[in-house]
Amino acid sequence: MVINQDHGHGARAWRHGPFHAQHQILLSGSCASPPSSLSVRHSRSEHLCHMCLRPSEAIQITRAEVLLSEAVESPAVAAGCKLTGGTWVSYYDGQEVTDPGKLDIDHMVPLAEAWDSGASAWTPARREAYANDQGASTSLVAVTARTNRSKADQDPREWMPPLPEAHCRYISEWVATKLRWNLAADPGEADALKVYAEGPCETTVVHYIAAP
Repeated sequence: MVINQDHGHGARAWRHGPFHAQHQILLSGSCASPPSSLSVRHSRSEHLCHMCLRPSEAIQITRAEVLLSEAVESPAVAAGCKLTGGTWVSYYDGQEVTDPGKLDIDHMVPLAEAWDSGASAWTPARREAYANDQGASTSLVAVTARTNRSKADQDPREWMPPLPEAHCRYISEWVATKLRWNLAADPGEADALKVYAEGPCETTVVHYIAAP
């Protein structure tokens, strides 16, 4: 697997095995101070983002922006970010979708996985930035609700897209997101990534830009 980090002055490429992020992260499920109970790790929202102000509006705006950016045929946009028409292809399973209501916006690295990848306090602003990250096309992805919910909070050791042809793209986008946000990989996850990086995805190129 080839990793390209874009520093804004051109990309630097190097061959890389399992990555090792040096910083650990806390991703809370609210905008309050970091919760003390591990039960929060399991309170994964069915919605997209955790915003401090106007959460419903924020969810709809981010969802609509992702759907608009990924549409293969653009939908019409009505008041309240309501989308009608349009066509999407869910790359996890290759399904063509014409009803946006049948799509979920998946965090490539789920919120609970981000929690489990570290435990050092993030500011509310950074949690908001992570949950709504549109600075990288790999961070949020529109996929069928069925595949998103089967994935839940699992990492690539536990879950991969049902479409085999999607595996290398999925691995590259998982790695790109982890590197972008300095998320750590646990040993089992790193071993699973290594199997792909040194096997079927050996020539796959990973592009990422570190989050601000």
